[in-house]
Amino acid sequence: MIVRTLKEIIGTEREVSPENGNWVSRRFLLRSDGMGFSFHETIIYAGTETYMWYKNHLEAVYCVGGEGELEDLETGKRYKIADGTIYALNGHEKHYMRAKADMRLICAFNPPLTGREVHDAEGVYPLIEE
Repeated sequence: MIVRTLKEIIGTEREVSPENGNWVSRRFLLRSDGMGFSFHETIIYAGTETYMWYKNHLEAVYCVGGEGELEDLETGKRYKIADGTIYALNGHEKHYMRAKADMRLICAFNPPLTGREVHDAEGVYPLIEE
């Protein structure tokens, strides 16, 4: 059984932020935990715009706080994301997330992340094989 608290993760290697400071990801479950997926809490900060493309992963995201806009760059469609909204990137869609207010997002990735990933120049999390 695995039991972790947010307090235990903050300030450790399981708390990851990009150089631009747009977000912070607290990684509760990683590949090394053996669950077959990784599970994160991500805060995207108000006033930021983040380009992402999960070329190597599928991601499901449930918003539990804040407000923003998701733009699918393949279709041009924009979606309001707020508390109580889930979205799933089941087609490896290139997208922008624009936060109007700090957004608190609960995320699951498959394949699971190792914990070291941050977006590269293409907006991609690399597929890290341990």
